[in-house]
Formats: sequence, structure tokens, C-alpha cells
Amino acid sequence: MRLTSLIFAMAVNLMPALAAQAQDGPFSPVVRVNDSAITAYELEQRILFLQLLRFPGDIQAEAEKGLIEDRLRLATARQVGFKLTDEQIAAGMTEFASRANLDTEQFLAAIAQGGVEPETFRDFVEAGIAWRELVRGRFLPAVRVSEAEIDRALSADQGRGAGPRVLLSEIILRARGGEVGRVRRMAQDIAETATSESAFAKAAQEMSLAPSRANGGRVDWIPLSNLPPQARAAIAQLGQGQISEPVPLQGYVGLFMLRGMQEGSAEIAPAAAVIDYAQLTLPAGATAEAQRLQANARTCDELYSLTDGGQVRREKAKRGAIPANIGAELDRLDDNETSANLRGTGGQIVFLMRCARLATVAEGDLNPGPLPQIPLTPVLTADGDVVPSVVEGLGYGYGPTRDQVREEVANRKLAQLAENWLAELKANAIISRP
Repeated sequence: MRLTSLIFAMAVNLMPALAAQAQDGPFSPVVRVNDSAITAYELEQRILFLQLLRFPGDIQAEAEKGLIEDRLRLATARQVGFKLTDEQIAAGMTEFASRANLDTEQFLAAIAQGGVEPETFRDFVEAGIAWRELVRGRFLPAVRVSEAEIDRALSADQGRGAGPRVLLSEIILRARGGEVGRVRRMAQDIAETATSESAFAKAAQEMSLAPSRANGGRVDWIPLSNLPPQARAAIAQLGQGQISEPVPLQGYVGLFMLRGMQEGSAEIAPAAAVIDYAQLTLPAGATAEAQRLQANARTCDELYSLTDGGQVRREKAKRGAIPANIGAELDRLDDNETSANLRGTGGQIVFLMRCARLATVAEGDLNPGPLPQIPLTPVLTADGDVVPSVVEGLGYGYGPTRDQVREEVANRKLAQLAENWLAELKANAIISRP
């Protein structure tokens, strides 16, 4: 988004509505939230700001709603004695401006052309950051994501892996605290200069931290739903050969080139799904032992404590690669269900438990092999810069890691808790219009 290219496209027919709001004076109240007034001027400024951001929906209604909620957020912060420092607010303004690939001064200059004052932007950012910190401080210590929740989130039966697939190249850059704006601008520079696939591959080899950099950042076919929401949204807007805007990730910034897309179906091809299952062999005639395990094993992990752990063999493989008789038996099971129907050599009981049906890998090899080896002597780029070390589990060449999914689930829980809290604050507030 380049704000300067949008400002002159603002609708002139918006102005009569603003004039009507301010007919009793720009500082007359239009809404009261408990003991705080929202003025016509503030509403006009928020409308202009949202218009510049191309905010969807009814701009005037969204502007009023946002100002009411900001009043409640900041009032709650004051009640608990929470106050942001000027440095925190400045950092937030820098981060927000970087989403348009501008620094703060450039962003302020751009919105000023549309009639938006710096204080409007500052107030908007302050309320957002304060609320984020309040929510994290209140709820994050209590948010727990279980291994079972991660399994469900990764499950093909829950839709993970369904729908369109994409063929990507990726560049993952580190962005420590306070560096997001600078790294986003660096990523934008890459996007504007490395426009061919070969140039993008060279940049990935020299700069990306993901293991895929050994292959020029190329990622095999992967379900779009395997990507984190922010990357998914950015990639879904791309055409063939296009490069995404810099995508903020947790502690990193990602850049993606779309090399192909397949619409796919709503279902995952059975042979492409990954089955996580446990298997152990019991002696012939050990029916009572099989029944004991079936009665007491609620999860695959519990099998280890119910048996000599060495007996249990845990496998994770694509359905098409699993032996036919075992695969057919696993197809009959739901997650955490068991079977003792199969017989092996000499009548031995083949005990099976399906742990999960997943869709977390790309179309390529399930086991990508070892990470690229980083020599002790640093490798230098053509410009003499040190090539950074790869980070295990980073990037999306083989689907999301459990840590990435844990973060995704935790953020979803936090967002729901924040939404409920804000709804409670609004329900208890006195909101009136003159």
C-alpha cells in the first residue's frame, strides 16, 4: 500500500457527511463514552484516516465504532495504572508505517496530504498497543495450548491441507525487537529488485534463514491452509511470478514469490494425507493384553507407559506409502482409536493405534533430510557479507512446525479473549449521543 497514490483518489462526496457532523462546531461532542466525549473533529479525522487506509465497509460507522472502543481501551489502561512510554508509542508508529514501506516521517507526510493530523495517527497507535499489552498481561499467563489441540489444528480432518495448493519460493529474514520496520524495508528492496525467479533464488541463498535457501528458497507444492494466516492472506493475493509484500512473522519477516497455484478440491487426496500411528507386535494368543491396551490407552503417548516403551514403534508416513493391510485398518479408525484385528507371522497380534491424520508436509519427500551444513569458515556473498546460518524449523517447505501451530492456536485464543473482554466493557459502558 502506497498512501501517496491513494490520497488524491479520495471521494469528494465524503465531505458533506463530515460537514454535517461538524455543523455545531468541530469540537462539539457527537458521542459520549462514560465520562469521555468524542468530538466531531475526532470523528472526521478517523473517517479520513480509514479512508486513506482503504478500510472496508461503512467508513463512518467503523470510525465511530473504533473511537468508542479506543476510549474503552485507554480508560481500562488508566484504571489499572498502565501507561505506555513515548518510546513504545514511537516504535508502534514506526512499525505501522513500515507496513506501507515508509518511515514514520514519510507516513505522516503522506496522511497530512489527506488532511489527517499526526495526533490522530498517534492516538490510533497508542490505543492499539495499550490494548495489546493489556490483553497479553491479563490473559497470556493463563493461555495453555495442549498437544492435543496442536494435533487437532494440524489434522487433515479439521481442514488443514484442504483447498488450493501453491508453489512458492521463500525468503525468511530475522527481525528482532525494534527491527521490524528496518527489516520490512530491506525485504521490500529485495522484492523490488529481485523480480525474476533466478534473482529471487540468489537473494534467498545469500540472505534467507530458512533451510530452503539451499534450494534457492524454492518450496515444493504445499496446501495454502498449511501457512500461517498472515502469510496465507498475502500469498492469496498474488498472481503468477509476483512477490508478496513483506509479511511480519513472529520474530521474522517473510517474502514469498508465487511460482504456481492449483485450485484443488475441498478434500485432501487420501494418498497425500499423512498418518501418524503407533504399532506394536504382541505374541500370538495375547488377546487379554490387547484388550487391556484398548481399554486403557486414550492416546498414542499413553501406549509407552502401558507397555515396555521399546515395543512401540511410532510412524508418520503418507497414506500411499503405508503397507496396504495396515493402511486399510488405519482408515477404519478415528484419532486415538485402536485395532487388534491384524495378524502377523505365526499368528502374532499387530496392535495399531491411529494418532492423527495430518496434512503438514509439502508434496515432496516427507523426510527432507539433514539441514544444510554450515561450514566453520563463514561463506561470503559476492558483496563480502557473511551468509547467515539457517534456523531449524523455519520456513514453510514442509508445512508448519508444532511450535508455529502452537503460536497460531494461542493467538486465536488471545483474540477471542480480547474480543469477549471488549464486548463486556461495551456492555457495561454508558454510551450516548447528543
